[in-house]
This record gives sequence, structure tokens and C-alpha cells, in this order.
Amino acid sequence: MELISPEHSRPAGRAVPRHVAIIMDGNGRWAHARGLPRSAGHRQGAEAVKRTLKGALRLGIRNLTLYSFSSENWNRPPEEVEDLMGLLRRYLQSEIADLHKNGIRALVIGDRERLPEDIRALIAEGERRTRDNERLTVTMAISYGGRNEIVGAARALAEAAAAGRLDPAEIDDRRFAAALDTAGTPDPDLLIRTSGEQRISNFLLWQTAYSEFVFTNTLWPDFGEADLAAAIEEYQRRDRRYGAAVSSG
Repeated sequence: MELISPEHSRPAGRAVPRHVAIIMDGNGRWAHARGLPRSAGHRQGAEAVKRTLKGALRLGIRNLTLYSFSSENWNRPPEEVEDLMGLLRRYLQSEIADLHKNGIRALVIGDRERLPEDIRALIAEGERRTRDNERLTVTMAISYGGRNEIVGAARALAEAAAAGRLDPAEIDDRRFAAALDTAGTPDPDLLIRTSGEQRISNFLLWQTAYSEFVFTNTLWPDFGEADLAAAIEEYQRRDRRYGAAVSSG
């Protein structure tokens, strides 16, 4: 990824969302439609990640979360999981330097203990190297499941209460959010899912309580800056009320 100018080309009009989350779906269907193995779709999907990062920088997005590999994806055929781990390994090896050069901070959420040891080391080094970058924070959800995250937060708070470090009466939505993997990151303003599916598939269940959803028929390997901008334009047409009544004027 070439160095992106700090002069972003933001859409005119209403504010750009601070945080965009994307369920990157459709790699397999993209490959099948072309008579290619699923691994080819995953490789092209990695190129779509690069295009989307460039677009996020140009559009002025400050936080981008990408659903890269779910906790359920471990149930896929072993050869496909191996291909995905290999792709993740190569991406971390080749792209962290460019992320750092472009002022992007890299974070990973999910169950790292299930990942190969060398990938865990690459993640830790990437997070360490980019930790002071502020132009864009990209969070990759890897071996991630929203229910597992919520259970983990509940367990941590219960253990703190049982040990006397926390008064249960002090547990509120803010304290609970601070126990989640995404602590310190604002909730997504906009959730995009590609490929035409209209479900959230165990992704950021707590954090998307008031997110705007945009579903696009574009398969993830074909996704790029124009698609991201179109989703943002749709978001900007929404009236976000967070449960408040509509004013009668």
C-alpha cells in the first residue's frame, strides 16, 4: 500500500462515521463463480482489504474493524483453515510496515490462544510497532465471536466481584463495555456486510446496539473505495435517534 496523503477526500455533507465495521463476506462465491478454488477468493479478499484501508484513509474514517476469521470458521475443512492461516501469516509479514508508514494502528481482537504460535507473535509485534499511530486504527477480528466476548467479559467481572475487587452494584453498561475486547474503541456508527446476506453472524453483538446497517450485494473481493463511499453516503442519509422520539417540528 503506497503512502496515502494526509489530505483526505471526504464526502461532502454530513459527518463521516468515526467507526466503520465490515463483515467481509463472499470470497467463496466469488471464486466459485470463476471456477477457482476458495483459496483464490480469500487471496483476492486480502487485496480488497488493502483497497478498503486506502479508502478509509482518504475518506477520513478513524476506526475500521474487519471481521476476518470468526470463532465458527474453525469448523471449516482443515485445508481451508490452513490456507486462511497462511494468508493471515503472509499479510502480517508483508503489510505491517506499510500500515506503520501510513500512520495506521493495528489491533486484533478474538481468542488468540487458538492461533498458531508464530501468528500470535506476529500480531504482538505488529501491535507493538504501530501502537502510537493515530491516523486510523484498524482492528482485525480473528478467531472472534461476539457471544464468546460477552461471556468472557461477564466472567471477568464476576471473578472481580467474587474476589472483592468490584462491587456488583457498580456494574453498568460502561463498566461492562470496558471489559470487552474493544475497550477504548468507540462503538461502530456503521456496519457494512457484503455479498447480499443480511445478518450479523455473531459480530460485535454488544457494540452494534445502535449502529446503522448497510447491506451490499457486492462480493467482498470486488469491494473497494467506491463501495465504502457509497455505504457512507447511505449512512449520512439516516436519521440516528438512539431510541428518541421523532420531533414533530
